[in-house]
Amino acid sequence: MEDAKARVARQFIEAIPHSKALGMRLDALDAGVAVISMDWDPRFVGDPQTEVIHGGAVSALMDTCCGAAVMSHPSAPASTATLDLRIDYMRPATPRQRITARAECHHVTRTVAFVRAVAHDEDADRPVAMASGAFTVEPSSGRGRSREKGDTQ
Repeated sequence: MEDAKARVARQFIEAIPHSKALGMRLDALDAGVAVISMDWDPRFVGDPQTEVIHGGAVSALMDTCCGAAVMSHPSAPASTATLDLRIDYMRPATPRQRITARAECHHVTRTVAFVRAVAHDEDADRPVAMASGAFTVEPSSGRGRSREKGDTQ
């Protein structure tokens, strides 16, 4: 049975129009970790000659995955927004292969969550892209988040 955080994250992903349009699927969700994937689709091809998926589709997948990781973190809010996201593209995704992103929210302050992510096609040992980002953390009542020692934000 799906827990409350997974249900909220799934609803978050399904509510974003581009997530639905890109066919994103929430594959896994744990405390601060999300895995989201999407099938290759000819509509998302950036170069018709090579059939390589456009970097914008990969970017949207990684951004959405990072947001879900923040939302699933034990001390994170019910919603979040991207403050900053740096994506380094390592290689073109192999045409006609599913792309999977895995994001981990590794640190949360009172106002900002920090996330790292990697995207790959069927060759999980060779990343297509890597990302690091910062996401908003809205204070919410009743969350009971304890701050880390030295956390002043």
